[in-house]
Amino acid sequence: MRVIGTAGHVDHGKSTLVRALSGIDPDRLQEEKKRGMTIDLGFAWIELPVPTADGQSQLEPVGIVDVPGHIDFIKNMLAGVGGIDAAMLIIAADEGVMPQTREHLAILDLLAVPAGLVALTKVDLIDDPEWLELVELDIAELLEPTNLADAPIVPVSAITGKGLIDLRATLSSLLGQLAPRRNRVRPRLPVDRVFSLSGFGTIVTGTLLDGQVAVGDAVEILPARHSARIRGLQTHKQQVQEGQPGSRLAINLSGIDINQIDRGDVVAKPDTLHSTLLIDVNFRLLSDAPRALLHNQRVDFFCGAAEIPATVRLLGTESLEPGQEGWLQLRLQRPAVVVSGDHYILRQPSPSATLGGGIVLSPHPR
Repeated sequence: MRVIGTAGHVDHGKSTLVRALSGIDPDRLQEEKKRGMTIDLGFAWIELPVPTADGQSQLEPVGIVDVPGHIDFIKNMLAGVGGIDAAMLIIAADEGVMPQTREHLAILDLLAVPAGLVALTKVDLIDDPEWLELVELDIAELLEPTNLADAPIVPVSAITGKGLIDLRATLSSLLGQLAPRRNRVRPRLPVDRVFSLSGFGTIVTGTLLDGQVAVGDAVEILPARHSARIRGLQTHKQQVQEGQPGSRLAINLSGIDINQIDRGDVVAKPDTLHSTLLIDVNFRLLSDAPRALLHNQRVDFFCGAAEIPATVRLLGTESLEPGQEGWLQLRLQRPAVVVSGDHYILRQPSPSATLGGGIVLSPHPR
């Protein structure tokens, strides 16, 4: 199963496009509807024909995580893009590339999201073909130094429906080219939402990584190591008995209260994962970072759905200049649950800005 994530500047039409594709309104909060702006993560799904190994195709449900584009909600955006298979970078044709377009693209690049496309929205507002051509050239230049270089650009209008068929076909093609999700038989689900329902109790949602879970399984909630049991599973509002790697899941947990779980916690099988306060990482400082990264600098660490204050310990140097790569040890203020190979982001707390990111090398260094 696959998951797509949106990205892009505020008011460029991310939620409107998701609604046009899926028929589901991802803005679930009253404040979002009142302000006409996504504040927290939204979720939807569509069915797409995905190519199979025998050259045929079959309809598969594909999850969609819709993220906020406003600069004030970048932290919520980061909680949603950690487990996606492909990105839809949304750029409005009437405005073109904007500040959060650049920051969201930098985050997708640092997280090494394996595939993506650009949905050039609001083309119904543009009468001049030359303007659209200039915007597309600007987008291509922006993508060139990133892992989304040569990503297809699909002009669409969520209002008139223009381009939606092409967008679906392009998404199907992208997802069909991806390798299957790895199953390391060590399931973990970073929690991106916690809520309760009358008659059901505690429910958490997230993208299942590295393994499978089933109804009746004993689990623990890390890092606090609270014990629980899976009472029920849903994917795209359908009851299932087993969750597959890469699927969006809602897990009904018994034996635990909603107040014992927070966004960023991890649901895992007992005794398979351990939290840490110290992490060795590879790091790349963005070329347009506001300043050099210094030894003992305070940062915010984002991995999975977690956000944790941390202190940087540079290895072998006293500073990293914008555009440079190096080795860091991160000392976290609260325990994190990560594994080798996880991608992460570092941000400057104040003024808020994305600094860079990289890969976790050792989650339990000496």
